[in-house]
Amino acid sequence: MTPFKPVLLEAVGIPDSYTLASYRNRGGYAPLEGLLREKQPAEVVEMVKASGLRGRGGAGFSTGLKWTFLPKDHPGPIYLCVNADESEPGTFNNRFLMEDDPHQVLEGTIISSFATRASTAYIYLRYEYPHAWNRLQGAIDECYAAGLLGQNILGTGFSLDIYLHRGAAAYICGEETGLIESLEGKRAWPRIKPPFPAIEGVFRKPTVVNNVETMACVAQIARRGVDWFKSIGVPADPTNPRDPGSYGPKLYCLSGHVEKPGCYEAPLGITLRELVDDFGGGVWKGRKAKAAIPGGISMGLFTEAEFDTPLDFAGPGRVGCLGLGTAAVVVLDETVSIVDFLHNSCRFFAHESCGQCTPCREGTSWSLRMLERIRAGQGRLKDLDLLLEIGNTMGMMPGSTICGLADGAAWPIKNAINKFRGEFEDYIKRTNPEGWMVTDPVAALQIVGAH
Repeated sequence: MTPFKPVLLEAVGIPDSYTLASYRNRGGYAPLEGLLREKQPAEVVEMVKASGLRGRGGAGFSTGLKWTFLPKDHPGPIYLCVNADESEPGTFNNRFLMEDDPHQVLEGTIISSFATRASTAYIYLRYEYPHAWNRLQGAIDECYAAGLLGQNILGTGFSLDIYLHRGAAAYICGEETGLIESLEGKRAWPRIKPPFPAIEGVFRKPTVVNNVETMACVAQIARRGVDWFKSIGVPADPTNPRDPGSYGPKLYCLSGHVEKPGCYEAPLGITLRELVDDFGGGVWKGRKAKAAIPGGISMGLFTEAEFDTPLDFAGPGRVGCLGLGTAAVVVLDETVSIVDFLHNSCRFFAHESCGQCTPCREGTSWSLRMLERIRAGQGRLKDLDLLLEIGNTMGMMPGSTICGLADGAAWPIKNAINKFRGEFEDYIKRTNPEGWMVTDPVAALQIVGAH
């Protein structure tokens, strides 16, 4: 593989990389004054659209296009929310950016606020990141002192205030409208859409919600240019009008059973096998890989035979996964029980479901109940079909829930059973030799500690 020089992670390992002085020595904020003086907000929006930047938070939607959904004649205020909740299991790329290079995130936030005509930006940070909080707050204070935030930034007439808001450790706050509800001091129940946040967001005003890594990419596009950004990654598929390409660098979180877990930067489109072998040093202890989670557990599973799939926005979908997600790759070696994996997954989503939508609340709960019964030696082959029925019917895609949490809960179920059904059947027959063929209804086990 051709060596790739990190850009988003260039500050890692540099002493005092989190300071304003260090960031400026690396070229930070250099294009900001010119951009604020010489360009109109609409021009910055077009620049980001032309770059092909897609949101790094999981959905992969065009960032520039998202900004155009704001009403053009709204008198304000308009808000920008930076999603730093980062609660998808196995995900820690935003943490690296906030702790090691907070000014890169802030510069992208300032540029994005200018483009969207936002006068206030909130960074919604997960509670479990106290070090990131300190680094970001310190960087914000430096920006105010240097005239990079506040009234009349650099004498350009543009004003912006940035506030940190600490979340309360709930997975659902990563959903943009759940985040907005929490930001307003309410229970984080996702809102019914429409209206979308671009029309009614924070305090019922137009709002854009973007991810931390997306903000870092905006800063680099402003500094290095659209052509540079589009020279990296995977171009659009001319045979597929729904594929706008996967451009730019990407931060991949690699954990699980690998020799060198960590956060690695690579061009979008690197294969999972390249990530594991070239960056992660291969599967640990000389073992073989059995499966891998491509982008957080809500995305589903790769089998080892699917490791040559590219990790761009289109690749995981070709092998039956939900998508790239947060690009949090978790490798499972040959000793891992897929039954145990699915049980952990179902337990997580049953705990994190906000309970607002019946299909999600009941679907995640009953999935966990069935997995509990299977692991207790009372499973039936029929349970596998019931689990698949739950996985195929709950979620936004079948049109039964407000947000995508149910989809995230369903995909591991569908992938695990469809791709490893033989292992599930063997487990059930081995642990319940007298009852695995029963088809009549059976009593559920009591769940302890799901909520």
